[in-house]
Amino acid sequence: MLTAALMAFHAAVPNSAGHVGSLLEAFLPWCGLVIVVLLALALLRRSVTALVALLLPMAVWAHLFGRLLLPGTEPGPHDLVVVQHNVSDENTDPVGTARTLAAAEPDLIALEELVPPALAEYARTLAPKYPHHVVQGTVGLWSKHPLTGTRPVDIKPRGITEPWSRGLRTTVHTQRGAIAVYVAHLPSVRVRASGLASSWRDESAGLLGKAVAAEQLKTVLLLGDLNGTVDDRGLAPLTSRMNTAERGFAFSFPAAFPMARIDQVMARSATVRQIRTLSSTGSDHLPVTARITLT
Repeated sequence: MLTAALMAFHAAVPNSAGHVGSLLEAFLPWCGLVIVVLLALALLRRSVTALVALLLPMAVWAHLFGRLLLPGTEPGPHDLVVVQHNVSDENTDPVGTARTLAAAEPDLIALEELVPPALAEYARTLAPKYPHHVVQGTVGLWSKHPLTGTRPVDIKPRGITEPWSRGLRTTVHTQRGAIAVYVAHLPSVRVRASGLASSWRDESAGLLGKAVAAEQLKTVLLLGDLNGTVDDRGLAPLTSRMNTAERGFAFSFPAAFPMARIDQVMARSATVRQIRTLSSTGSDHLPVTARITLT
């Protein structure tokens, strides 16, 4: 009953002390493991009552996440394929990373943690298939389609005093018309004894949400390392305004044992059909790719 209540009413868990609510929501799908353990105990005790009681948390989990497990639609009508990847500023193989991303044949590739001299390697490797690219600070976008109107997006929290540029906005001119694309890298969060330290991330998400709300183009894509899952209330300024993936968990972090998808693809006036991970690169994140249908 407690497991079912935590999943069903996770938004009611207070966030005032240690961001406990956000911490629960970051790993909410893993409540399914608790159900598996309870199922094993019920079978061990041969308790019909326990098995019947387990139907409640199973139903709640299926309601929240069951659609993500459904088979994706057959490859067919879609307008864009995108890739999102935090390439890591410690990546020792930028060329191999760029080739892995390009092998998925996306229309757009969004990258974070771009630092010299690796940035030049990404640009040179991706140039043959992606002649259009823009970079602002440590984030960038490579595109098969022309780009115009690029500008930085200020998502810097007030507590950060050093130079810090992690957001951009550009217009992508597709065959279906112009769309606004945002690439962002929100501040990291830390799990401490006192709870989840996410204040900077939450403040940055609020600034990014305001920028998306003010966007004049109808169709908007957001690609980025948002350091939060779509269930985390800290990203509510974005998830309340944009669609998230209809299919796929695509846990992207950490690459060695992915436990959460913090690399996101969101859309306004468009549908994110399915999201999945790509092969590991020299980063501590896995790349994710998604199919987008424009409306």
